[in-house]
Amino acid sequence: MTPELPDFSPAGPGLGRRQLLQGAVASALPLLGLPAAAASGPLIVGGLPVTCNLTLPIACSARNATNKAAGSSAFQFEYSKYNGWPEIKESLMTGSIQAAYMLAPLVMDLTDKKIPVKIVSLGHRSGAVIMVRTDSPHKTFKDLTGKRIAIPSRFAVDFLFLRKMLAKEGMTPKDIQIIEMPPPDMPAALFAKAVDGYCTGEPFGASAQRAGYARPLRMTRDEWRNYICCVLTVREELIKDNRPLVQNLVDHIQGAGNWLDQQAANREKAIQIAAGRKFFNQDPNILRFVMENPTDRVTYGDLRMIRSEFDELMQLSVEAGTLKAPVPYEKYVDESFVKASKGAPITL
Repeated sequence: MTPELPDFSPAGPGLGRRQLLQGAVASALPLLGLPAAAASGPLIVGGLPVTCNLTLPIACSARNATNKAAGSSAFQFEYSKYNGWPEIKESLMTGSIQAAYMLAPLVMDLTDKKIPVKIVSLGHRSGAVIMVRTDSPHKTFKDLTGKRIAIPSRFAVDFLFLRKMLAKEGMTPKDIQIIEMPPPDMPAALFAKAVDGYCTGEPFGASAQRAGYARPLRMTRDEWRNYICCVLTVREELIKDNRPLVQNLVDHIQGAGNWLDQQAANREKAIQIAAGRKFFNQDPNILRFVMENPTDRVTYGDLRMIRSEFDELMQLSVEAGTLKAPVPYEKYVDESFVKASKGAPITL
């Protein structure tokens, strides 16, 4: 059996030539005294082709549909597909892009290193899984002692989820072999028995499960209901130069979250949009599997910014050694946009 994996080849990692040129122009505009986001055309927002980022294609599509209907270009958002967190991080650090979905602990670390970025909205709830082979005898984490488990990154909240599950059975990461691996490579690695399990966000668990050779050992929907991972992050100069643009983007992210959880028909529309070449470029059947098995495998309707939840992530990250010390909440979060948002209507 050949693993059924999403196709990531056409876009390649990072930005295309046009986006890079836009980024170069945007970085030069402040020198001319012009607001970067307002003068450089669409706001490029980076993201990964994962269902934890699904609110982003919906927000971009809804905003563009509104503009088209009104004959307006007041606010424009354009999705840029990346294949890994390091590429997004570098683009945000250098200012090549001014907004992106990011790993929450990674944003904490960046701000601690004086990179001027802020989290302005959540992007999802839940959505991580720990997968093992269907034919394996593994039922508990004790069964995985000494086994090879892949994670996306030591900054990934998936890693914190794995640590929490190990701790429940009196184990630590030292009891297993942890391997860092890009999520798109994980299903094939499990199929080839190069790893014994992996912990990541969807649809990379669903793709292997749907193909029949993997099963979830644990899911955040069952073990960590208030799990958050991917967050909308923007550079501080964008907030300073164009607050209305940031507010409109947050409004559409919040609106997209509400819309996705309202009814199954909306999720089906989202699958068709996100599966397209302009966005995730994936098999819609895999995205549909995530949305339906079960329906709360990933949720989007509750995108509140709750300080205690970030504090928990902070503490877990410090314990994991991914952060050297706690970072003040106000240093990496600007919750003013979510507090002001009522959620944009999504008409798709």
